[in-house]
Amino acid sequence: MIARLIIAIFLFAPNAFAVEPAEMLKDNALEARARLLSKELRCLVCQNQSIDDSDALLAKDLRMLVRKRIMSGDTNDEVIDFVVERYGDFVLLRPPFKFLTAALWTGPAIILFIGAAFIFFLLRRRKKTTENAVRPLNSDESALVQDLLAKPNKHDP
Repeated sequence: MIARLIIAIFLFAPNAFAVEPAEMLKDNALEARARLLSKELRCLVCQNQSIDDSDALLAKDLRMLVRKRIMSGDTNDEVIDFVVERYGDFVLLRPPFKFLTAALWTGPAIILFIGAAFIFFLLRRRKKTTENAVRPLNSDESALVQDLLAKPNKHDP
């Protein structure tokens, strides 16, 4: 029981303290907006975490930038657009479907389809090879085998 508690503390502690108290806005509504926006933006250092969860210095700078833009009166869309303009669509945890990001969205499905087709054709080919290798002899082949077996071998004693 204690071991589980210790493991949970180590697993969740870095995320719990990513946003430092000094960063937080005094207005709870604005802070909630900042946290919501921070969860949509990717940490460019970690790349698999939002800036809200990351404790990297760049993530902290981006969190501060988001809060500064909110304090200056920007809407959520304006804040996101500003950060995307600066860092590109990669900064979004859920990038939009565009021509440039089409491979990102369709790539996994295409790779899965190609893999499934490869396995299908491989198994189909194996089945045909197995069927051809194990088929019974026809009457002509059987007669030929019987003739060969009936002939005496010159090397037999």
